[in-house]
Amino acid sequence: MQTVEMDSREATIALGKAIGAQLAAGDVLVLDGDLGAGKTTFTKGLAQGLAIPDIIKSPTFTIIHEYHDGRLPLYHMDAYRLENGGGEDLGLEEYFDSDGVSVVEWAEFVEDELPDDFLAIHFKRTADENKRVLEFEPHGAHFQKLLADVVA
Repeated sequence: MQTVEMDSREATIALGKAIGAQLAAGDVLVLDGDLGAGKTTFTKGLAQGLAIPDIIKSPTFTIIHEYHDGRLPLYHMDAYRLENGGGEDLGLEEYFDSDGVSVVEWAEFVEDELPDDFLAIHFKRTADENKRVLEFEPHGAHFQKLLADVVA
């Protein structure tokens, strides 16, 4: 596990952009953390790295937002409302095996649907409202290399 401290919203976006520029079709990122911890802010940067011009919003009420106008499609998912089940009915594996990048917030509610290889990022708030601690947990050699190249 690798830990990085972000001292501003802009730094979180910049890191997301750097990671997004390295992502490939079929990559899955799992983001967890409290509300307001920076998950959507990070995803905005990720979208910039994928050259997606759209405004990125939290998919809380729609469960999945799809963005198709970049280098790769971005599938931004919020599984929070699936805490009582239903993830298997969404066809998540079709997104995970697709031509795009999937970002899943609150993935603990669809854990059984996740592929073997993914990058988990844990967002933690600090006493300083502007700072966040991100813990990266790569699952698979692809994400270990990506972290070594981008977050080192």
